[in-house]
Amino acid sequence: MCEENLFDFQKLVVYQKAKAFHSACKDLLSDQNVANYTRNQLGRASLSVSLNIAEGSGKFSKADRKNYFTTARATVFECVAIVDILSDEGLISKEKKSTIFSMADELSRILFAMIRKLSN
Repeated sequence: MCEENLFDFQKLVVYQKAKAFHSACKDLLSDQNVANYTRNQLGRASLSVSLNIAEGSGKFSKADRKNYFTTARATVFECVAIVDILSDEGLISKEKKSTIFSMADELSRILFAMIRKLSN
């Protein structure tokens, strides 16, 4: 069992993009001007996106999968709100905000399409 992608969810583009999003959020948090509680919240929230995608992928019913993907999408929005506030406070550059927003927008769109497909 030496396969790199042992589980099906690891092959999903949305999962790979969620991991990249988490990495970008972690990089954003390396700034020492960010309060610990904000650093903790963004770190946990951005990690939660990947975790909800993975957990939802393991569910058998469409309703259960839809619920986890909906939670993942809402958590992307939580991350966007945190980054927006950090930007308003002048704690991150416009470039960093733009990068995170672009990644979040793509994740949100993919998750929305997955949720809509599970609604049919």
